[in-house]
Amino acid sequence: MDYAKNLLYLVITQNHTYNNLQLNCLIIFLFIFSFCSCSTDTISIHKPITDGGHLLVSKSKTFALGFFTPGKSTSRYVGIWYYNLPIQTVVWVANRDTPINDTSGILSIHSSGNLVLHHNLSTIPIWSTNVSLPHSLTNNNSIVIAQLSDLANLALMLNNTKTVIWESFDHPTDTWLPYLRLGFDRKTNRNRFLQSWKTDADPGKGAFTVNFSTIGKPQLFMYNHDRSWWRGGHWNGELIVGQPYMKRDMPFCNISLVEDDNYVALTYNMFDTSVILRIVLLQSGFFRAFTWDSQESQWNQYWSEPTNQCDDYGTCGSNSNCDPLNLESFKCSCLPGFEPKFPHDWYDSRVGSGGCVRNKGVSVCGNGEGFVKAVNLKVPDTSVAVAKGGLSLEECEKECFRNCSCTAYAAVDVRNGGNGCLAWYGDLMDIQKLGNQGQDLFLRVDKVELANYYKKSKGALDKKIMATILVASIVATVLLSCVCVYCRRKKKRKDKMMRQLNQDSSGEENGAQITTHPNLPFFNFKTIMTATRNCGHENKLGQGGFGSVYKGCLVNGQEIAVKRLSKYSGQGKGEFKNEVTLLVKLQHRNLVRLLGCCFEKEERMLVYEYLPNKSLDFFIFDLNQRSSLDWDKRFEIICGIARGLLYLHQDSRLKIIHRDLKASNVLLDVAMNPKISDFGMARIFGEDEIQARTRRVVGTYGYMAPEYAMEGLYSTKSDVFSYGVLLLEIIAGQRNSHYEKERSSLNLIGHVWTLWTEGRALDIVDPALNQFCPSAIALRCIKIGLLCVQENAMNRPSMSEVVFMLCNETPLYPPQKPAFLFKGNQDFQESSTSGGCSSINELTETIISAR
Repeated sequence: MDYAKNLLYLVITQNHTYNNLQLNCLIIFLFIFSFCSCSTDTISIHKPITDGGHLLVSKSKTFALGFFTPGKSTSRYVGIWYYNLPIQTVVWVANRDTPINDTSGILSIHSSGNLVLHHNLSTIPIWSTNVSLPHSLTNNNSIVIAQLSDLANLALMLNNTKTVIWESFDHPTDTWLPYLRLGFDRKTNRNRFLQSWKTDADPGKGAFTVNFSTIGKPQLFMYNHDRSWWRGGHWNGELIVGQPYMKRDMPFCNISLVEDDNYVALTYNMFDTSVILRIVLLQSGFFRAFTWDSQESQWNQYWSEPTNQCDDYGTCGSNSNCDPLNLESFKCSCLPGFEPKFPHDWYDSRVGSGGCVRNKGVSVCGNGEGFVKAVNLKVPDTSVAVAKGGLSLEECEKECFRNCSCTAYAAVDVRNGGNGCLAWYGDLMDIQKLGNQGQDLFLRVDKVELANYYKKSKGALDKKIMATILVASIVATVLLSCVCVYCRRKKKRKDKMMRQLNQDSSGEENGAQITTHPNLPFFNFKTIMTATRNCGHENKLGQGGFGSVYKGCLVNGQEIAVKRLSKYSGQGKGEFKNEVTLLVKLQHRNLVRLLGCCFEKEERMLVYEYLPNKSLDFFIFDLNQRSSLDWDKRFEIICGIARGLLYLHQDSRLKIIHRDLKASNVLLDVAMNPKISDFGMARIFGEDEIQARTRRVVGTYGYMAPEYAMEGLYSTKSDVFSYGVLLLEIIAGQRNSHYEKERSSLNLIGHVWTLWTEGRALDIVDPALNQFCPSAIALRCIKIGLLCVQENAMNRPSMSEVVFMLCNETPLYPPQKPAFLFKGNQDFQESSTSGGCSSINELTETIISAR
């Protein structure tokens, strides 16, 4: 593109004679040429790259290839760099040792099929891919192309088959990029290694190289010319053991090593492709990783090796350990069973390069020797080690013990507790103490050293055990004290709540005192506020005369429903106490489960299991929802409510009269199973008690039995009446209080009775059930409902009889005339006296018992 711009500038500024048409055509041609040429990623026989001409740019415009001049140099090189960064950062150089002294360079496909760099006036290549191609290809070099990928890999390939003949990733310079394989091919002896630049201005081959050694167990090495400079170590299944930063990088990049009979290749790639990372071998002898900071537009150092004195290869010589964490200036120490080879240098001059030798006069061959463990090390140079797979550490110890030349062993792969055997023969070189990312090494020592090791280990273990016992005793004492204090406080708080709760409801009719119960947990106010998001409006499930109900979620993930008594209402304290008293003692699949309560200052809350499908009235009285309840589900709900009432009346430890059974007090769980709720108005009967009287009649119009509404008499038969009303509502999909002008009765009971006497009882069945309603069973259920709502309580069946009739096809006796309850106003809707504000006896003039 730069070449096209320069040419366009020359055309316009030179004193050539062009008419307007010629000039415009020339300008358009040059613009088209510049646009097309800047986007190409391919070199072909007809499309070379010239110095000063266009660049080769990868498809995603990540990398570019072209001619460049590094630093203060005047020479020209062909290289690859980041195309989209403001700082030119070169990652690969072709002619690093053969620069061009002018701008006449051309990179093209030669007649031999190779990619070559030469002067425009010379046929002698300055640089070439130098691969041998079949004769058929050299005669048809038009099918050979060179393409730059988005990974910065320049590949020479056959255009028709995309077969790669040569690639720059096989010949890296000083930069290790993602997906570039660092290692060697055992069959072809091709080694992929990094080599530093000479200087910032000279990309020629410098003094330092990084590669995998091919002797012994492969390991990463840096050499200064031919001298070992830094050793990264071998791959231990998780990381290169001398580069503990790899453990930190695992969540951000994928690092893998392939090691088999053919290859040893280490690669990495970033999980987040927006992160730009390169690893460079600098001419100063540092192996460093850099990441690009887009905000600051600069490269930041991510990690660097070597980092300390112990990273320098052989700092402490053989059979020694170098500890960079040692605060002393002298970092070296001999391994167990060894002593300094040159004591004067070691102790006086503090020079450790001479290393250590085995203690004089000891034997480690058939004389009671053994192995001691040194932890968290960069294990010794594996050039003199032998690796064997398929062995456990115990088998490795036996293998090493049989050979007196074996001086140490370790696991090849540290995963799953260690497997495979890595055994050293001869001196141990370049050991370093690491942090918790190091590896365990088992050293061969004589019997005296072995005894000392076990003595120290036993002493250290004894001290550790004593310290552990002491700490555990202190912790246990403190915890026990805290638990005792907590339990005492909790009991005091619970007793205080009990006293306040009983005091609140003192004087209540039939108000039994609440006693401490192991199944009555108390929740603190803060816990419930957190679970319900401060009883926020978005968590509100409903509203009643007592207050509101909220959905919540405890810290353990359990969903709850919280009934909160209004602080500004004088209603509900007795009902609150009553519900706590009863539900804590009742357990049945068709009763809602009380999880606990809260009673702090003016706050009173009941915590229930959360039932996601709301209440029964939400379904059967809604035109859109009722169709979701088919006959089978309705019949299951009818039977479930009956079993719940039977449990209350007969099968529980207490005889309970609910007194407020209605559709809105039947909740549905996730499987649409019914659960009776709201026991605020329930009463406990003695075992021999049949009937009781109250001066304060509470309940819901349309569900109350006539003897209860008119005379305050209630018994199990009162609940049977309410159940009968509810059963008819479920079948009809209408409220008992629902009024229709075309029918003679003001309530559902009267309407059903009229149809029953006319032989048309099935007309009451909810039209939403269509034809999917078995008429015989439906008619039987209607008859049971009418039996339950008979005016005379003695004639009504018990709940045990109701359950039996529902579950068996026994003959049923004919129902007698039911009790009709009317309200004088035709706009009558269901209302409740549950709050206890007024007795229903005060309204007897508006209630008629139809006979």
